[in-house]
Amino acid sequence: MSNSAVVETSVESVALALREAELSQTAIAPIRPQLGGESADVDIAYAAQEVNTQRALAEGRRLVGRKIGLTSVAVQKQLGVDSPDFGMLFADMAFGDGEAIPAGRLIQPKVEAEIALVINKDLTKEKHTYADIISATEYALPAIEVVDSRIENWKISLIDTVADNASSAGFVLGSKPVKLENLDLVNCKMIMTRGDEVVSQGVGKACLSNPLNAAVWLADEMVRRGRPLLAGDIVLTGALGPMVVAHPGDEFKVEIEGFGSVVAAFAAE
Repeated sequence: MSNSAVVETSVESVALALREAELSQTAIAPIRPQLGGESADVDIAYAAQEVNTQRALAEGRRLVGRKIGLTSVAVQKQLGVDSPDFGMLFADMAFGDGEAIPAGRLIQPKVEAEIALVINKDLTKEKHTYADIISATEYALPAIEVVDSRIENWKISLIDTVADNASSAGFVLGSKPVKLENLDLVNCKMIMTRGDEVVSQGVGKACLSNPLNAAVWLADEMVRRGRPLLAGDIVLTGALGPMVVAHPGDEFKVEIEGFGSVVAAFAAE
């Protein structure tokens, strides 16, 4: 068997294992050894992600956007990378503001506060600018991303998380759209509370110094990989503060200056 055939077989095997782990809510051991270990090319991990993207589309799931991960320089250094990553958002991953997220659907969920952009134009240029992103953004919303790893105990490397759809599992959008011209994307303050307890704090510039930097990177990367952002897509631009572990019965409220608030609620077991 040729090396390329071995790689293709490994990619298919990893993709299937991750999908089965998601469906059964049972975490699996890190998959990076099957894709070449710590030195593996990230493109191989994205190939595994793409297998599951194609599988999802074939099953009739609707692709509605992307999430950007690794937008914190500290986290990038921890994983030994110098750029963000991305994952796919499907309509069945969306939950309403304050709607109970069913117990048993996730394995080891955490939450992050983010700024979401909803675009109204296809972004198909090889190199995009702030102007392209701003003119293509219909409005922004406060958002909570629900992340979940199909890898045991979150023992992930870049290869593991990329193959695992950038550890994405769900998202909650706020319901009051705001125009970009009315926002300070760099200095807006974020506070996440669980009940009366403040569990995460941050600011817009925590996301690659400006969430638009993340959006530009994503737009370019998606064109390069053949899945450009299209009108109507949602973009979760990246975390504004530390992620927080979510337990059954938890309710998280995120308030972002200028954006309003959004709530992610987890049903009790």
